[in-house]
Amino acid sequence: MPHLIQRIAAVVACVFGLATIMAGTRVLTGSDPGYLVFLPLLIYNTLMGVAYIAAGVAIWLSLRWGRSAAAAVFGLNLLVLVGIIALYRSGDAVAVDSVRAMTFRTAVWLALYGSLVWVSRKHGTRRTRNTEHG
Repeated sequence: MPHLIQRIAAVVACVFGLATIMAGTRVLTGSDPGYLVFLPLLIYNTLMGVAYIAAGVAIWLSLRWGRSAAAAVFGLNLLVLVGIIALYRSGDAVAVDSVRAMTFRTAVWLALYGSLVWVSRKHGTRRTRNTEHG
């Protein structure tokens, strides 16, 4: 079961990354999302789509690397979320939709990281190279 959770987390990360890249690219090439776009956030999220896929591959290949990658993505998204909330509260050009979307991204990565921590604890934090790639 824990191995299955690791695999599911990897697939979720990759699919989420692909969807992020596709949505970001659509808006960057001129599609109107229906709300005010904060360009730095759009660029960040689109580039992070690539990082999401890389993290998904890391999760698939190695629990340890994947857990570290998920933690890094979660941490970066949390920092950006805090910044976006501050900009939104100050009345700058950030739509509430951007805050909601960034909150969702951060929550997804918290859940992915949490599931990998759970898997690590379930099977011990010290895994050998052979069992880790299972």
